[in-house]
Amino acid sequence: MKKAIKFSLVYRDMWQSSGKYQPRVDQLVQIAPLIIEMGCFARVETNGGAFEQVNLLYGENPNVAVRAFTKPFHEAGIQTHMLDRGLNALRMYPVPADVRRLMYKVKHAQGVDITRIFCGLNETRNIIPSIKYALEAGMIPQATLCITYSPVHTVEYYTRIADELIAAGAPEICLKDMAGIGRPGMLGQLVKNIKSHHPEVIIQYHGHTGPGLSMASILEVCENGADIIDVAMEPMSWGKVHPDVISVQAMLKDKGFDVPEINMKAYMKARAMTQSFIDDFLGYFMDPTNKHTSSLLLKCGLPGGMMGSMMADLKGVHSGINLILKSKNQPELSLDDLLVMLFDEVEYVWPKLGYPPLVTPFSQYVKNVALMNVMQQVKGEERFTMIDNHTWDMILGKSGRLPGPLAPEIVELAKQKGYEFVDTDPQLNYPDALDEYRKEMDEKGWEYGPDDEELFELAMHDRQYRDYKSGVAKKRFEDDLQRAKDAALAKGGFSTEEILKLKRAKADPVIAPSKGQILWEVSVEGPSTAPFIGCKYQHDQVFCYISTPWGEYEPVLTGFTGRVVEVCAKQGAVVNKGDVIAYIERSDIFA
Repeated sequence: MKKAIKFSLVYRDMWQSSGKYQPRVDQLVQIAPLIIEMGCFARVETNGGAFEQVNLLYGENPNVAVRAFTKPFHEAGIQTHMLDRGLNALRMYPVPADVRRLMYKVKHAQGVDITRIFCGLNETRNIIPSIKYALEAGMIPQATLCITYSPVHTVEYYTRIADELIAAGAPEICLKDMAGIGRPGMLGQLVKNIKSHHPEVIIQYHGHTGPGLSMASILEVCENGADIIDVAMEPMSWGKVHPDVISVQAMLKDKGFDVPEINMKAYMKARAMTQSFIDDFLGYFMDPTNKHTSSLLLKCGLPGGMMGSMMADLKGVHSGINLILKSKNQPELSLDDLLVMLFDEVEYVWPKLGYPPLVTPFSQYVKNVALMNVMQQVKGEERFTMIDNHTWDMILGKSGRLPGPLAPEIVELAKQKGYEFVDTDPQLNYPDALDEYRKEMDEKGWEYGPDDEELFELAMHDRQYRDYKSGVAKKRFEDDLQRAKDAALAKGGFSTEEILKLKRAKADPVIAPSKGQILWEVSVEGPSTAPFIGCKYQHDQVFCYISTPWGEYEPVLTGFTGRVVEVCAKQGAVVNKGDVIAYIERSDIFA
């Protein structure tokens, strides 16, 4: 029997690689016992990356979500881990040092054991402070190598970085193969190198299945000493996500590795429950192409999780590009033509920008430059004339050192614009900020929360946190969901009127009890604004008032709990007894 291999379920990343949103906290609490019951996971990824921003976009408190999701795993002896972007922490742009330091104290208090620290540039100056902050807070820092395939990303390159991160105190190394383009042989040799230098260091492999190399890569890293493999589960495994735990277990067991058994009854229950989350509402925001593998990803090296947003970008510019081509009497392009053009342009742009590993946020920067270049070329204009400020910050060194040299034309373009290149510690560009956020919370009367977790949330995601506190986020999400539902119906060939009929068929009417004028805004205790689509009402809650001809305000109650799907009467409208004021769907997907 060969060495033991442990499995880690990347439940958070499964969703992030598939669509826009994550499960709500009540759903996470439902699925946790089944994940535990499966009996095969030593670790579960519970948060990090976009997870907390998504909670805020729902109008949900991410601190509550993290505490609730990690609790059952701790009780079961399963380690939890989060994804951490180093200098960028949990967002897409740099974070002040005092906010980064606070993050580890908060996450440790919330029950997260391990932080997977990565930098999109593999810049050790961005990773090492996080290693130190995590150790100070009592967390396990897992230093990460962002894997890609280029002339500069060699085994020797990665081995040197691993040595530096381990010397800084990292007891674990993760090979983060975010696009799944790491070559199996290279990954195996890298694991062998690290283990030969540092046999005590735990190595975890994280590989997406997009271009189809991940199973071979898993076998190679295990044969060369890896300890833990990240896996997914149906109905979200494969495609642009990760290999399924069943297949990984079967392959490794056949090769003689000591792997845990899977409780298949629990697996099927967890599979069905995850599907129910998709059917509930998450599926409305999942791109179906993310279930596909594509060898084309080897050409451009973009991570699978970006395919959905990239296809949305292409669809957005497709008609505009064809209008330009038509005006020039040139043949129009299909979406596939445009996709290949973009892949080719990414392949062209990437080395000229210094080979930044194509992972958040640098994958977005490279993709955006490539997309702008394609549009400019269609117009007959030059490349690199539309580069955003965040990308310039990367080019100029404000995010850290690029792995490879910049192309001479990029350097010349920077000089023409009067930009200066820097090679200082990137953190020095972003001064401490917690005192300013404390002042804001004090002025608004907001609590800092247990372990300063609410202060941290404001400092990390200030705009989204303010929207969460004001209620704007919740309304925006509910409107977003309603639009997605309507779009899905429209895609099925339904007209606007047919969509309304379908929505009404599943809803119950709120009936005017008497004749009068509809008032959504009144001076008495009750409604202050008209309800919006998706707004929830309880059975005993005042829905609106009717100003009767005899001068009374008559309250209208819904009589049942549900969410508004249509509002039929505007403020001030005159209704007769028996008229429909609104329709409310009883089946509450947000309960």
